[in-house]
Amino acid sequence: MNVLFWVLQATLALLYLSGGAYKVFAFDDMATQLSALPRGGWSALGVVEMVGALLLILPWALKWQPTLTPLAAAVLTVETLALAGLYASYSLELAPTNPLIWALVMAALAGFVAYGRYAQSAG
Repeated sequence: MNVLFWVLQATLALLYLSGGAYKVFAFDDMATQLSALPRGGWSALGVVEMVGALLLILPWALKWQPTLTPLAAAVLTVETLALAGLYASYSLELAPTNPLIWALVMAALAGFVAYGRYAQSAG
């Protein structure tokens, strides 16, 4: 089970790191697609995602404050569910190009990692 969590953590870290960087550094492209948040809002979400991506890996791998990993996964779950709500206000179409689908999948996986790593650290 530990291997599954590491694979999920690495995958989610890459996805959140790239998504966060896109929100912070490619705002002009983002602004044409979704105008629901101002630049500062998208930048703040991007920073949360990039920091969360690092916290998904580093604390557990370095065995330094490993409780930060499930906490980061839980924060990313909530953040991604909030984004899914924002995306749902634009479109509920079930298509691979709709970010709502990807947000829901990522939120479910992050929630699974949060629960699993918390259970491992508590027990």
